Amino acid sequence: MNKLSTILSWVFQIVAAAILAQTLYFKFSGHPESVKLFSELGMEPHGRVLIGILELVAVLLLIRPTSAIWGAILSVGVMSGAIIGHFTHLGWDGERGQLGMLAVLVFVASLAVLAIRRKTIPFLKSVFDENVPVEAPVEEE
Repeated sequence: MNKLSTILSWVFQIVAAAILAQTLYFKFSGHPESVKLFSELGMEPHGRVLIGILELVAVLLLIRPTSAIWGAILSVGVMSGAIIGHFTHLGWDGERGQLGMLAVLVFVASLAVLAIRRKTIPFLKSVFDENVPVEAPVEEE
């Protein structure tokens, strides 16, 4: 990665981690709005706590350069669920819309991290590794 890519990745990692981190208080403290939201999704209380734990893990992974890819993958997954929840149950009006847009922002920032660091994704590394010889397909008779 060049210097610009590294800086951009860090910007996106910090944006995603900061948004995720600021919502943890509401999930772990049982804030009435958070309880109401997860009740509407049929996930209260266990889903609220589980999502909070997953988001906390994503934050910790995102702020470590060696694990940023895993944090971005986890964030994309969790935010996919949040975005689907907004489309199917919660809606996009008022404060709910703001929460939904924060989920979209984390989703996009995490995708940007994945795009920038794509050559370090373990299960795709061989696709981008220029030193791996490409074998010709074997024809069957």
